[in-house]
Amino acid sequence: MRGINPAGLFCYVALFLAGCGPQAPAEAPAATPSAQAGDVATTARPDAVPAQAAAPANEANATIEIRGVTLPPYREVVLDNGARLFLMEKRDVPLVAFHASLRGGVVAEAASRNGSAALTADLLAQGAGERGARSFAEAVSSVGGRFDTRAELEALVVTGEFMREDADLMVELLADVLRRPNLDEGEFDKLRARAVQSLSAAKDSDLRSLIKPYAQAFVHGDHPYGRAISGSEASLATLSHEDILAYHRNHVGADRLQLTVVGDFDADKLAARLGEAFGDWQAAAEPWVAVPPPKAAKGGRVLLVDKPGAAQTYFWVGNLGVAHADPETPAVDLVNTLFGGRFTSMLNNALRVESGLTYGARSLLERPTQPGSVGMFSFCATENTTAALDLALAQLALLHGDGFDEQTLASGRNYILGTYTLGLETGPQMAEALAQLKFFDEADAVFNDYASRVAAIDGGAAEAVVERVYPTREESVFVFIGDADAIRGEVEQYGTITELPISAPVFSP
Repeated sequence: MRGINPAGLFCYVALFLAGCGPQAPAEAPAATPSAQAGDVATTARPDAVPAQAAAPANEANATIEIRGVTLPPYREVVLDNGARLFLMEKRDVPLVAFHASLRGGVVAEAASRNGSAALTADLLAQGAGERGARSFAEAVSSVGGRFDTRAELEALVVTGEFMREDADLMVELLADVLRRPNLDEGEFDKLRARAVQSLSAAKDSDLRSLIKPYAQAFVHGDHPYGRAISGSEASLATLSHEDILAYHRNHVGADRLQLTVVGDFDADKLAARLGEAFGDWQAAAEPWVAVPPPKAAKGGRVLLVDKPGAAQTYFWVGNLGVAHADPETPAVDLVNTLFGGRFTSMLNNALRVESGLTYGARSLLERPTQPGSVGMFSFCATENTTAALDLALAQLALLHGDGFDEQTLASGRNYILGTYTLGLETGPQMAEALAQLKFFDEADAVFNDYASRVAAIDGGAAEAVVERVYPTREESVFVFIGDADAIRGEVEQYGTITELPISAPVFSP
């Protein structure tokens, strides 16, 4: 899942892309238990257990009482067809939230059909059962509900929230979307054209949204993790309506379904209702095939994506990192928080606060089922490209050379312990957290023991993570999007250059 951690709760992705500009907040979200598949951080405050006592998050000498967070009780139901249901009653508000994930996503695509998962997800809610696209949307909006679909690296995800009295409608709509989507050819044509237009527009006005697909393609190559979730302009152009029908037939079925529901309902009654809706659903036509572990890319290579006349350079530096269920996830979270996962991190402090060379800098972790990527990301004025990158590399060298003193570690521990409980205050947040835990087949202890494990991290544990997870300069690959004529002579010092024009309809050279 997006890859949606407590260690595996939410495969942490410290996404810089949404807010490192001049108006960025004084403190960004913590690097905490994360959600996969591509990937968005979520965190938790179950109502069953009080949150930690408040304390200034970035004062090294502040202390926080470790009271722990315990996953509230839930009921697990496995239908005869393999569908897995997890039902958690949460009666504080009259709402019911669901999070359905179907194992597959982008990695289930044929290599030449990149984009089929995303278009299938987009089409799911464009009419299902007896409802066309408009009547389906009206059925949701008329009761004040929410219904969303998306593709992630390793799953198709459908989420939503409805009032308690509309729970039957919610189940009906969800069953229609998964089992009986219209997958209309006219809607497919419109969505495919829109996807191509969005990629083309990003190359003109939103270059920072493209650094991730270029970086993943350069690191992972032909491995499924190297595919863009959206597909590329080239792959989208070749997709047909039949490809979408085939993807749904082959990869959407009862054996792939995991459904978590959290809210104001009676678990016995809802289990019976869901059994009626999904109990006779057939398995997907193709069995699920696990993704093999990727290999690290050879260091000392540069991908230069030429955007003539670009006023800024966007850069990413990294290589292969860790998987979602890494046994030392709390320590990985802490190191990433301190290095580049919050506003007061080493990277952001050096590149933005002290030098003013960039609008911000982040370290990014992708943690799907197998090891994903780890890298540093930032952007700067074209004339500052090497100055900014060299400063980032200097921070990486300090990370490996000096590590963190106890005062800094205490600051990071307090920051995580003071903030990680804030992301499970609502039904949808708890549904996603439980979904992540179950998607990666992790024990409840991963969630329940997270706070105590964070509190116990010492300098030795942090140093071990640095050496194991973060590639050195020599082990890294470099990705630049910028004006090649202006920066080519400067960036060749970082490795052998492979050049790709921004106009090329692919992300992989």
